[in-house]
Amino acid sequence: MTSFDDLLDDVGAFGRCQKRIFALLCLLSLPFAGVYVGIVFQGFTPDHWCRDPAVMERRHACGWNLEHARRLTLPLVNGSGALQPSTCTQYDLDWNATALTCHTQEVNLTGVAVTTCKDGWEYDYEGRKSFVTEFNLVCSDAWLVDMFQSIVNVGFLASSFAFGYFADRFGRRLSFLLSNILNFITGMILAVAPNYISILVFRSVFGFAVKGGWMTSYVLLTEIVGVEYRRTVGILYQMFFSLGNLLLPLLAYFIPDWRWLQVVFSVPYLFFLSYYWFIPESPRWLISQRNSSKALEIAEAMAKENKKKLSNNYETLTDDDGDSMSASLLDLFRTPKMRKYTLILMFNWFTSAVVYQGLIMRVGITGGNVYVDFLISGLVEFPAAFLILFTIERIGRRLPFSAANIVAGVSCFITACIPDSLPWFKTLVACVGRLGITMAFEMVVFVNTELYPTFVRNLGVSVCSSLCDFWLELPLIIFGVVAIIAGGLVLLLPETKGVPLPDTIDDIEFPNRKKEDIEENQQMTTPLKPDVTNNKETTTV
Repeated sequence: MTSFDDLLDDVGAFGRCQKRIFALLCLLSLPFAGVYVGIVFQGFTPDHWCRDPAVMERRHACGWNLEHARRLTLPLVNGSGALQPSTCTQYDLDWNATALTCHTQEVNLTGVAVTTCKDGWEYDYEGRKSFVTEFNLVCSDAWLVDMFQSIVNVGFLASSFAFGYFADRFGRRLSFLLSNILNFITGMILAVAPNYISILVFRSVFGFAVKGGWMTSYVLLTEIVGVEYRRTVGILYQMFFSLGNLLLPLLAYFIPDWRWLQVVFSVPYLFFLSYYWFIPESPRWLISQRNSSKALEIAEAMAKENKKKLSNNYETLTDDDGDSMSASLLDLFRTPKMRKYTLILMFNWFTSAVVYQGLIMRVGITGGNVYVDFLISGLVEFPAAFLILFTIERIGRRLPFSAANIVAGVSCFITACIPDSLPWFKTLVACVGRLGITMAFEMVVFVNTELYPTFVRNLGVSVCSSLCDFWLELPLIIFGVVAIIAGGLVLLLPETKGVPLPDTIDDIEFPNRKKEDIEENQQMTTPLKPDVTNNKETTTV
């Protein structure tokens, strides 16, 4: 019996064929960065304040500066320890009905009623147009900005199960093709969606397809190279995601409209459709499906491209990882070790997603230029990859993996304790934390592929990664569970309708005793009533 690892000795562990496939698939990570963290620019919320058409008209006619117009429109509120113009309320005044003139310098508005924005908002665009400014997702509707990111995580979550099963059941190549078709179609529709509801719908489908294609490509890469190259291709594949993070602020700077930026994120997937004819199916997966003849055919083509020749003793191929032909979710939990690996990896995916996205948002709001902030913070991801490559073959996976998480956690604690008066120090520590969590994020992916057998590898990686797509909705789940528990506990309380207020603890502990005493007192105090039956005056109680 011959395994695919034995076959790779003749094919070449990382020959010209694998290098070509690797180079093509790495390009897939570039637009994925835009999908994953592009909200920093697509959903950018600029400075905003209530629009007052009358004040705007007089401002332009009289040449007032912005500060003077704001004083006439916006009440001062406490923000960051100082009084600042409100962003969501305005004075409830009709300036057209006042004697306001161009020469008015100061107006005492103390005691004037305040109301919410009645005529929309003005924005300090800074040359950018986000979906926030297009749909006025500020103030009471600001939560819809988070929904834009949450809905893509819903797509990621569904993809983790659907594409994970599909790739293990029908193959990596077909899954990749389906993903790119959906990516291009839904991405372009998203760029022209007319309203926010349709944006959320197509954003979820877009996330569903993007995540499926990215994870399938990663698994395919690790399956066609020798074990000694697996870590290198896995880390470098993810480094292209980091490279996408560096390109993202540059693209956003020169493409300030969020819709055109979405087009840029979507167009590459049209090019990726051609990969179907240039990238073969995973021979390792074919062997797990007992299709050795097709696997051998692909291996011969790979050997030919690598300028090598197969020997003639590969009549029967077996899968070292197992002999099952179909993937099942139960396989991830059926045995004690598989169950242990799955739960640990799921938790690490969850942790990596929480800290990674949290630190991206933290570094992006340091008060400086958002493009420069994002660019600098993205640079720290490259040392993370080199640290992984330098350490994991020398001291193994576990210690660097564990240390990376600990560094990220400590950095988060320190960042939270640093006062806002030291923004540079806060940013520096946050960048160290991002370095650590990037290492952890990159390591959890390839460790995940190394722990699962071939027939369930794609499903295992996808299911474990599903928890990182679940984290944004976790607060709502927690709130919902707490509310349901609270509702159940209320049923354990006694009914209080028509019950007298308790005066002592005994009234609480023995409520029926007090009820009996009340009924007895009522009977004793009932007045006597005359009975004139048969003209005889008697009394009854």
